[in-house]
Amino acid sequence: MMRCSLYSSAALVLLLVGTVSAFAPSPRVHVAPTSSSIVVLHSEAATTTMADSGKPPASASSDMNMADVEIPTKLPSDVGMDYVPLATMLATGQLAEADQFTRDALIVLAGSKAKGRDFVYFTEVKRIPSTDLATIERLWNKFSGGKFGYSVQKKKYRQAKGDFEVFCQKIGWNTKDGEVERKKRWFGASEFIYDVNKAPEGHLPLTSALRGTSLIKQLLEHPVWDNDDWKKEP
Repeated sequence: MMRCSLYSSAALVLLLVGTVSAFAPSPRVHVAPTSSSIVVLHSEAATTTMADSGKPPASASSDMNMADVEIPTKLPSDVGMDYVPLATMLATGQLAEADQFTRDALIVLAGSKAKGRDFVYFTEVKRIPSTDLATIERLWNKFSGGKFGYSVQKKKYRQAKGDFEVFCQKIGWNTKDGEVERKKRWFGASEFIYDVNKAPEGHLPLTSALRGTSLIKQLLEHPVWDNDDWKKEP
């Protein structure tokens, strides 16, 4: 990815990312065989999952009925990635954690060099298996009611006619300080919205633009989005 040249001040260079450590591989990213069973979480189990995460639960939708949540576990991966944790996070409203898991997963999927540096170059996006991107996308779409996901962002980017600033406005990545419009901050207290009811369409998942916009553009141009095959449940 290229050095970011979009912003008028050094502070705004931190668009969508606080530090490069946001790209560090997470222990939540599991590489293991998947199964075809369904995990059913009850409200007590969901609470335990959040408590065991080591992080406070994200500010997610409080209206979700967690009495019985079915977590799909038939989640295909060409590299043996286990996406049950991602499904669980999304189903239980842990959107900030799911967002981090997704970025960490992209690093693993992009190959050994990406893992070695802890971030993805835009030229490595083509190596990310369509199978895995489709699995990730189905989960984000399923548990957001079609509101979040790269395919949603691609639609918004097309509506913006390829204008990244307009795109950011459409998906809520901009905010205002008085009369000055700027990018939302990811560092410190995040200004992004981890609530499926309050966030605009396409708001999540986040993609770093610290080194420029090439990475997100390549993600939105990945061949998996060329047709609707990614929507097919395995």
